Amino acid sequence: MRVIVVRHGPAESRDPRRWPDDDHRPLSREGRRETRDAANGLAAIEREVRFVLTSPASRARATAEIVRECLGIKRNCLPWSELAPGSAAAEALARLAEDIPARSTVVLVGHEPQLGELVGLALTGDAVSLTRLGKAGAAAVSFPRAIRPGAATLDWRLDRKALARLAKRR
Repeated sequence: MRVIVVRHGPAESRDPRRWPDDDHRPLSREGRRETRDAANGLAAIEREVRFVLTSPASRARATAEIVRECLGIKRNCLPWSELAPGSAAAEALARLAEDIPARSTVVLVGHEPQLGELVGLALTGDAVSLTRLGKAGAAAVSFPRAIRPGAATLDWRLDRKALARLAKRR
């Protein structure tokens, strides 16, 4: 399995008066544009994605929809509570192993620090962040055999500006 983790795009500033529940905070207008540019870059290097799984938070769901559209995926994005802010990386990895068919390429859209910890868990077996993904940044890991902690290899890691440059080369 190949797993591409994407941090949600740039969102509106935290404002408890406008969004008492931070999970409802949306992407900013500029964040939508930057996320689309990054997602187009992702589409330039990843063509075999079957599923887009997302945190239920608004900013992550909006990012996932943009990624799905740019990748040309017909299936709806699937919300996973295991990708919600504050969830443990091990929960998402365990659900991947249980619910996603082998030999699939999937995109997980979520939050920091969980995504960095998920990459660390996949590579080393410890849920320690080895990388910090910037907003709309992404990394890809591959599991050549079983999906389990410490069994993956890092394929690439790119920030949103590098992804956007890839889109321009297309």
